[in-house]
Amino acid sequence: MPHFDNHGLKGGIWRGALTGIDAPGIRVVLIQHAEVLAEARVTADGPGRWLVEADLPAQVLSDGVQTLLLKTAAGPGPDSGPDGQVLARLSLMAGQPLDEDLTAEIAALRAELELVKRELRRFAADLTGR
Repeated sequence: MPHFDNHGLKGGIWRGALTGIDAPGIRVVLIQHAEVLAEARVTADGPGRWLVEADLPAQVLSDGVQTLLLKTAAGPGPDSGPDGQVLARLSLMAGQPLDEDLTAEIAALRAELELVKRELRRFAADLTGR
């Protein structure tokens, strides 16, 4: 079973080490919204170990939350195929919409916390009043 050790994202290149696959010539692709964006470079890095480097295209850098998948490709061609295995996920967050999303989420959490506090106070008052 393949295992991807994520080395992180730096300078627009997502790097990591792939183990558990002995087949030379394995294809690894970068996917967003079920579309293959790029093919990763896979180079030997010792017995049963492969260095994987995927360049992030500029089109993935946009406002909001973007999720990218690194996946093995079942065969040649632009389609990764249904048999490919997801190796890793990368989430990118940026821009103004993200700020608005977080502000709304924090407001909702505060409202829920106020509701819990009010109910706990009511419960404590009921207990002491008996």
